[in-house]
Amino acid sequence: MNRQTIRSLHRDLGYFYLGLIISFSLSGILMNHRESFHPEKYDIEKKEIQVQLPAEDQITEEFAKDFLKKQSIDDTFRRFKVKGGAMRISCKNTDVEVDLATGKGEIESYKKTPFISQIMKLHKNTSNWWIYYGDIFGLSLIFIAVTGVYMIPAGKFSFKNRGWKLAVAGIVFPLIVLFILS
Repeated sequence: MNRQTIRSLHRDLGYFYLGLIISFSLSGILMNHRESFHPEKYDIEKKEIQVQLPAEDQITEEFAKDFLKKQSIDDTFRRFKVKGGAMRISCKNTDVEVDLATGKGEIESYKKTPFISQIMKLHKNTSNWWIYYGDIFGLSLIFIAVTGVYMIPAGKFSFKNRGWKLAVAGIVFPLIVLFILS
């Protein structure tokens, strides 16, 4: 391939993936902070409750589903767990947490944050077509990165003279961070 063909492919793939790169980057940033706050959902109602729960070993999935009905929660059941002295029930748009010892709890209802919840699905989607599209996207990003090396002509700022040092630093820096964090 000649330099003009590489430049054209680099430019056109960059334009084609611009929106996805921005969306995926925003999604990644939000996913990085999902433990600090829930960016894809916002609270619309919190309700304090006081209930009497059976012994911990009697709290089953069936009990959790029945509990939701008694609390007039008509939502899609996802899962429940008893851990750390609390019963937690998760539904599509509702979370319930009740202290086993005191029976005090909270029902939190929420709905999805427009745009943000759709963007975050980019990192969560596991359908076959999205996996293949993601693979093509990843390969295209590699192509964009490699062809970018040839975009700057030989000289002071070329890959051969300066760029390779920055590329090595770009590889080494995350590795150092990974070793420090692990």
